[in-house]
Amino acid sequence: MKQLTVYGIKNCDTMKKAFAWLDGHKVAYAFHDYKKAGADADLLKRAFKQHGWENVLNRKGATWRALPDKAKEAMNERLAFETALANPSIIRRPMLVRGDDIRLGFDEAEYSKAFASKKA
Repeated sequence: MKQLTVYGIKNCDTMKKAFAWLDGHKVAYAFHDYKKAGADADLLKRAFKQHGWENVLNRKGATWRALPDKAKEAMNERLAFETALANPSIIRRPMLVRGDDIRLGFDEAEYSKAFASKKA
């Protein structure tokens, strides 16, 4: 089975919930910290293709709210990609990746269905 990689920022509350769930269910994973390693352009392209840029960007977070209104209004896939690469804090967290499967956010029921019986 392919390695599960969790992408995000260590001190994010949603990330902490995901880590606690994964650790509590003994799901092995590697952690990719956006603050230390930045965003992966190829992965970001795949996530945009699977989920749409509108779902990959966290448009409820502080990073999005801090963008100028003109930037938010003009946002499209190309600008979203550039913005996410330049400031990975805007990417919805966590992003869980195993092979071609990319999951966004933390949802306990979804994690139970996807990972509880599949130890990495």
